[in-house]
Amino acid sequence: MQKKLSIWSTTVLIFLLSIDVSAQNFPNKPIKMVVPYAAGGSADVLARPISIAMGQALGQTVFTELKPGAGGNIGAEFVTKSAPDGYTLLFASLSLSTSVSFAKLNFDPRSDLKPIAGIATLPSLLLVSGKSNIKNFDDLINEAKKSNVNFGSAGPTTGSHLFGELVKSKSKTNMAHIPYKGSGAAYPDLIAGRITYMFDVMGSALPQVNAGQVRAIAVTSSKRSSALPDVPTLNELGYPGFDVGTWFGIFVPSATPTQIQNKLEEAVLAALTTPEVMKQLSSVMAEPVPRKGAEFSRWYIEDTEKWAKLAKEGAVKISD
Repeated sequence: MQKKLSIWSTTVLIFLLSIDVSAQNFPNKPIKMVVPYAAGGSADVLARPISIAMGQALGQTVFTELKPGAGGNIGAEFVTKSAPDGYTLLFASLSLSTSVSFAKLNFDPRSDLKPIAGIATLPSLLLVSGKSNIKNFDDLINEAKKSNVNFGSAGPTTGSHLFGELVKSKSKTNMAHIPYKGSGAAYPDLIAGRITYMFDVMGSALPQVNAGQVRAIAVTSSKRSSALPDVPTLNELGYPGFDVGTWFGIFVPSATPTQIQNKLEEAVLAALTTPEVMKQLSSVMAEPVPRKGAEFSRWYIEDTEKWAKLAKEGAVKISD
């Protein structure tokens, strides 16, 4: 019995030593950052320069890989099942908070993933086709009260989905939800008028607005955006408390060694101070969230609880 315990103890010691050596040598190969949304969306747009800057800080390549679907949950689940060695990261968004209350998951984002650092939060624009007869928010609500109106989203439980459900609930109108694999995939149908409207974060929406392909008729921030000063906030339009945004942050599997987590956190924080990343964040009207891992972790849990409260109160109902 004592011999078995000795062998077991030796095995555990070797395993722990191997983890420690691996953490000290980290990183010694390229790192994959999973972006769980379609190409062209704000997650994709932001993740690319951040991954490049992280690679420079770590002295190793950090590359992005798109795994869209199920409102970001396919990519998130993939990361939870990846080796907890720091070589697979998740570039997560708001849906990680909301999916706990509004989706059936095979994993728990709160326990299976560990927040490394916060990036930013972005306001969203309420968009209609540039060819649409809907010129303002009142036109949209009036249209919804007399005919069929639908709205697209980046996928179930994403910010664009839940913001649409909030408008539907507060305006007491019937609007059908049509999910896509990311906002980028929805734009062709929005521009063509096959869907009536969509919420999208400013990062991917602004180029479409500036090109005249779509029209912004409201913004979800508490104050108007300097980039689009003529677009009113939903608060102004009679929807008090509608100050919501889509946040972004980086996560790893929860069992990732602390030493590796710390190295990754340092790399993200360094990346966020580079001119290229700062310029990108500024261009999409990004607003701050807690950046350091411990602070962002608390902020993320609070956000999860906020959406759980809205679900419990019935303020947001998922009807499809």
